[in-house]
Amino acid sequence: MLDLVPKKLFLTRGKGVHEDQLTSFEYALRDAGIANTNLVLISSIFPPRANIISKTEGLKLIRPGTVQFVIYARQQSNEPHRLMAASVGIAEPTDKNKHGYLSEYHSFGETEKEAGDYAEDIAAQMLASSLGIPFDLNKSWNEKRQQWKISGEIYKTRNITQSAIGDARGRWTTVFAAAVLLF
Repeated sequence: MLDLVPKKLFLTRGKGVHEDQLTSFEYALRDAGIANTNLVLISSIFPPRANIISKTEGLKLIRPGTVQFVIYARQQSNEPHRLMAASVGIAEPTDKNKHGYLSEYHSFGETEKEAGDYAEDIAAQMLASSLGIPFDLNKSWNEKRQQWKISGEIYKTRNITQSAIGDARGRWTTVFAAAVLLF
């Protein structure tokens, strides 16, 4: 049986602008550095014992044409001046032998920080629920952090987020954020 558990992953993001919607997405992938690969969207499990490496190191490990498993978020609009964001949140467990969670989130009208914080919250909520830790999305950020510290089960959260304001001339604008898994 083939065991496809990624050992590494890296985070990347990009933005693209073009008259054509699909080309705008292509440009966002180019900006992220992964346009020359075939992306396969997967669900949101952070693999046990996986390490997050730098984008620079990760890009050195992929070749043009390869199939890359990714968790990604994207948002697109051709509405001038429309604020948009795409984010991937990560929640890593303290015990590296357990899996964590990644979340995909995209929005209109939110800043990069707002979207990134929410993506982290979603990932942390999924991890907390899988570990039996009570987690209330409506509590303040500090209260949630305190819950995690008390439980000792959630090691770290982070996010990769790309935001943009829609092109003033009405061309398609795409924002993209991804976690790229490596074997």
